Amino acid sequence: MPRIVIALQNDYADWEPALLMAATRYWLDCEVVTASPDGKRVTSMGGLKVTPDIGFDAIDAERFDALIIPGGYAWEKGVAYDFTVLATAFRDKGKVLGGICAAASALAATGVLDDVAHTGNALASHKKYPGYRGEACYLDQPQAARDGKIVTAAGAAPDTFTVEVLKALGLYGPEAEAELAAFAAEHRR
Repeated sequence: MPRIVIALQNDYADWEPALLMAATRYWLDCEVVTASPDGKRVTSMGGLKVTPDIGFDAIDAERFDALIIPGGYAWEKGVAYDFTVLATAFRDKGKVLGGICAAASALAATGVLDDVAHTGNALASHKKYPGYRGEACYLDQPQAARDGKIVTAAGAAPDTFTVEVLKALGLYGPEAEAELAAFAAEHRR
């Protein structure tokens, strides 16, 4: 059973990991663990209060198959956690690493996106970080991007983010496709 850790912090965008969490836990029988910087309760942008299972200090790339980081306003407020050590560890261990919205830009700041195809809210958001060197690999597209085990997306793409994370985990088969198709139906014309 795959183990997925969702790294939450105050003011996280609650809609961004929700579909992924439901799909992996309910339909695909994965273990989904929530974490916060200190293991204490966090509140989302929408006011959802979550008491996490663990603190960030317990996140270990040896124990989890994926690290998923939703975006939110912590970065704009200047209080976001620095994910450099965790992101690098998951990438180096060949584990799935996903960042959506502001978290995609946070991954850009760590250097893990410098040599892989990636996207996010906007290239300008990534370029705000002086350490970012991945402009040549940036994909200006509304859908999530996956390059190997690294998945990025704009905050408006939680559906394709979920699909690409499942593909990176090797879990996107007929059952997942059937369950998730309804969520993207509104985008078909």
